[in-house]
Amino acid sequence: MNLQNAFQNLNWLAIIVAAVSAFILGGLWYSPLLFAKRWMKETGITEESTRKANMTKIFGLSFVLALIASFFLAMFIGKGAGAFAGGMAGFMAGLGWVFTFMGISYLFESRTLVHFLINSLYSVLSLTIMGLIIGVWQ
Repeated sequence: MNLQNAFQNLNWLAIIVAAVSAFILGGLWYSPLLFAKRWMKETGITEESTRKANMTKIFGLSFVLALIASFFLAMFIGKGAGAFAGGMAGFMAGLGWVFTFMGISYLFESRTLVHFLINSLYSVLSLTIMGLIIGVWQ
């Protein structure tokens, strides 16, 4: 398959919805309902420092990065995968690549296991959901 055909076979709505799902999951994952307090403790980020941050830039670039991740996951999954294959592809990408490489970085940076698990498991779950969405729609 050539690159032009690969681009034509993409479902851009699925890619956008998958990116939005990662954005929504991140909002829930890093909220006070789930891991906000522990994540802030692990990172040293305070509520005061978040008020000073450029949230437009942070949220805007976060969505762009989620969109890029969704695009490449769609390229990886291909056309006609279905929910199971798409979800498994997302899960394996998350666990096999993101989780492992974040683990390497966190070991060298001497970050805590809790910090690593909060961030890496968000990525694994997010990519799994993105893969499900893309697998069903593409």
